[in-house]
Amino acid sequence: MTQIYYTLKKKICSKLLYNSTNFLMTTIKRTRITNKDTILGVLHKHLSQPHEGDFYSSLENIDVAAIPLTKSECDHVVKLLWNNYVDTIKKEREKEKLLITNQDASMRIWYKTFGAKPFGEKSLFISLHGGGNAEPEFNDSQWENQKFLYTPEEGVYVVPRAPGNTWDLWHRPEIDHMFDRIIENMMIFEGVNPNKVYLTGYSAGGDGVYKVVPRTADRWAAANMNAGHPNDASPLGLRNTPFTIHVGAEDFAYDRNKVGQEWSDKLAELHKEDPNGYIYWAEIYEKMGHWMEGKEKDALSWMAHHTRNPIPDRVVWWQDTVTHDRFYWLALPENQVRQYTKVIVTRDGQNFDIQTKDYKNVIILLNDNMVDMDVPIRITMEEKVLFEGVVPRTIGAIARSLKQHGDPYLIFTGEVTICTEIA
Repeated sequence: MTQIYYTLKKKICSKLLYNSTNFLMTTIKRTRITNKDTILGVLHKHLSQPHEGDFYSSLENIDVAAIPLTKSECDHVVKLLWNNYVDTIKKEREKEKLLITNQDASMRIWYKTFGAKPFGEKSLFISLHGGGNAEPEFNDSQWENQKFLYTPEEGVYVVPRAPGNTWDLWHRPEIDHMFDRIIENMMIFEGVNPNKVYLTGYSAGGDGVYKVVPRTADRWAAANMNAGHPNDASPLGLRNTPFTIHVGAEDFAYDRNKVGQEWSDKLAELHKEDPNGYIYWAEIYEKMGHWMEGKEKDALSWMAHHTRNPIPDRVVWWQDTVTHDRFYWLALPENQVRQYTKVIVTRDGQNFDIQTKDYKNVIILLNDNMVDMDVPIRITMEEKVLFEGVVPRTIGAIARSLKQHGDPYLIFTGEVTICTEIA
């Protein structure tokens, strides 16, 4: 029997294709709310009160968190909660523009703005320095060099100092969260457009680009790897993130030249199989070693021509050594996430199709930019219908979305958890 998980207040695998009980319960509950004590009134009251711990976790559990919203109510809630999110960051993170901490790690930040684009329309280039397993003074010198290595035509050019001095400078577990903080801070304090965020890196910085971008591809509009090594990274997650590779043909150390060509070949094959994805540009420079004499600088203008699509029609999610529980409009239960696993979901209008052999549950995140949320959606896997119905917009879904990513283009207002019957 086909089973589904329907996410409202509780997640229970139902033997029904569509569980209407949840809608009945929430409809009854909604009728009990008086004009004086409306959904929005409860939310405004909650916002005005002091909170201990994570605000958005508390918001998930308020009385009206699971009650369906109309589109106009939902638009109001999204605007209200996003403005609250921005105001909170402005109060709490002013000093983070120059120093980001995550547990025991600290990342110093240097940045410079080019051009005169209006607030909210600026690009963001995060540029990763080389170095690695060396004395701090050497990595400091690489940081200083990176500050003046590239000059974008416009945008905020950010050069962080790696928090450590180990060989894996830029792909340690804490790095992903710290990059999220840079993006959020630059968006809110400097007026960066989150759909115009780019990552570049040289040498060990290139290693970081190879590793970090596929596992966090939903953050980047495009990425540029220079003179690095991918280690065990896979390009599968790059389906919606244009990627450019630059390496010298005589960069023999660690076989950087060979693996650069191998990645170029892999991306070419992936693009051939999926012509709407895996956009790439690879240059292997003849008679060039580890230093490419600035020939790679054209990559910045190439990247700048690309804009992120936060809700692509196909998502290929590959879990690396550092795992995540959300990627574009997909999510996974935290207790099921594992390294080296894959989920592919394609959407066409109101229809979704899942491909996975690795997960028992897959969560589809929704908003009105993706689908008409007043009309039923249909979710299939291997030609079996796993879910068919209307997914409500709720405050709880919006709160969970903001708790995971502070990105106005990745706010999802409804969610449905699918049981794929994978043992």
